[in-house]
Amino acid sequence: MTFELTQHDAVFLLTMDIDDNRFNPDSLALINDALDTVERHQGPAALVTTGTGKYYSNGLDLEKAMSVDYDWGIAEIARATQQLLARTLAFPRPIVAAINGHCMAAGAMWSLAHDFRIMRADRGFWGLPEVDIRIPFTPGMAALIQSRLSKQAAHRAMTTAYRFGGEEAFLTGIVDATAAEGDVVSQSIARAQVLAGKDPVTLGEIKKVMYAPIVAALLAG
Repeated sequence: MTFELTQHDAVFLLTMDIDDNRFNPDSLALINDALDTVERHQGPAALVTTGTGKYYSNGLDLEKAMSVDYDWGIAEIARATQQLLARTLAFPRPIVAAINGHCMAAGAMWSLAHDFRIMRADRGFWGLPEVDIRIPFTPGMAALIQSRLSKQAAHRAMTTAYRFGGEEAFLTGIVDATAAEGDVVSQSIARAQVLAGKDPVTLGEIKKVMYAPIVAALLAG
């Protein structure tokens, strides 16, 4: 599994590159390791997350979860993913999602837990297909989505499984900006760099207060 954490001045870049970057015990552990590194860093720091090729993240690794040879089932992976969403939402360092390609299901929810999102303009979709794959949103996931999107956008995304392209995602308020394929990461790093000097103790406390009910709902189950 290739998850690489590199540093660009005060900005750490986590590049995920394994199939379509689904969440399973291995990938979740690697992401949390990267968060640990950035959180412990002495001095200014921020984090950008991105994928490679066609995918940012396609969400839960349902294939592994349903395998009889795998230790974790769907419930365990979903619980650990909700813990990641909660941690990201209240992360004490600025964190930006550089959405290079398809960003779906729990991957889309994870992008919403970031402070900012910059998405490739011409290719890739952002969407929540849960209604079509018959997986209802947990209260915590629903609270996260509804806290980030307008009521109209949340309703459309959650009840229709509509897939938003980059420009439509920007116009809908799902992402904060769009960029050409070769500029998604660099623009995300530039945005994170401006924010890297924020005091992590203060920023973390602000986020904890802002999102306390959502974090509690995500950690509840």
